[in-house]
Amino acid sequence: MADETGHLPRGFGRMFKATIWSCQGLRAAWLHESSFRLEVYLLVVLAPLALWLGETGVERALLLGSCLLVLAVELLNSAIEAVIERYGPEFHELAGRAKDMGSAAVFATMINVLVVWGMILLPRWL
Repeated sequence: MADETGHLPRGFGRMFKATIWSCQGLRAAWLHESSFRLEVYLLVVLAPLALWLGETGVERALLLGSCLLVLAVELLNSAIEAVIERYGPEFHELAGRAKDMGSAAVFATMINVLVVWGMILLPRWL
């Protein structure tokens, strides 16, 4: 979608602003989302393990990437929840469904972590 600069490549200033906004989003997630903090703590433990246990670059990328994907989906889920809460705390079926689906997306990426790690590491240990 075009913005005020059209479809032309964005300059350094725009990329810098986008980086600032992304950092603000990460900070907000850290401050307000306990699930995000827990997943970051898990990443701090699993990232070095992924780099150590992966035998090839592809294995390392899959092990680490599956963990990073959880964080990305958690950020999206938190964004969905924030928008829903913006409109009020009263129950609405569609709001509940959206929040449940966001939570299910995070759960699916966590299952993905287990599958990826299991498929890479279990054959070595069996």
